[in-house]
Amino acid sequence: MAQKERSDHNDSDERRNESGGEFIDKLVHINRVAKVVKGGRRFGFAALVVVGDQKGRVGFGHGKAREVPEAIRKATESAKREMIYVPLRSGRTLHHDVEGRHGAGRVLLRSASAGTGIIAGGSMRAIFETLGMQDVVAKSLGSSNPYNMVRATFDALKRQMHPRDIAAQRGIKYSTLQARRQYIVGMEE
Repeated sequence: MAQKERSDHNDSDERRNESGGEFIDKLVHINRVAKVVKGGRRFGFAALVVVGDQKGRVGFGHGKAREVPEAIRKATESAKREMIYVPLRSGRTLHHDVEGRHGAGRVLLRSASAGTGIIAGGSMRAIFETLGMQDVVAKSLGSSNPYNMVRATFDALKRQMHPRDIAAQRGIKYSTLQARRQYIVGMEE
């Protein structure tokens, strides 16, 4: 009987892995690169891909190859290995405003009310769509280089904290933190 329970448990783990393997990937940027050799130039391609499960997990990857599909495949595999989890408020927006930086790239991400949609440009939009975020306002303040924008956006998303973690860090109760938030939101209206 114990063996039967164990086999049922293994079956459920396999199903969870199969359902967890459903990722959405978006090609952010493709770049043609050249290597100068004795006989001339050898062309290759570099791809930047964002992968997410639309449930709060997202990752990005970079792949290079002689052919475009191979570069995209490599980038997708790299993105799946480097995924991060981002806590979302009500499963649709950020908990708080946050800024991210990478190189000359600087982005500002702001939480938005329901129905706002994704107000972001280019590579940031791809990240939010694959993340499953529905309402966010984002602004690129620095470099428009897609690689730096993606890395700056990920820096900002990594700084995103759940209110429970913030309350624990401050040594106060979660309910106290929520009460303060409701008071401040009430004052703004």
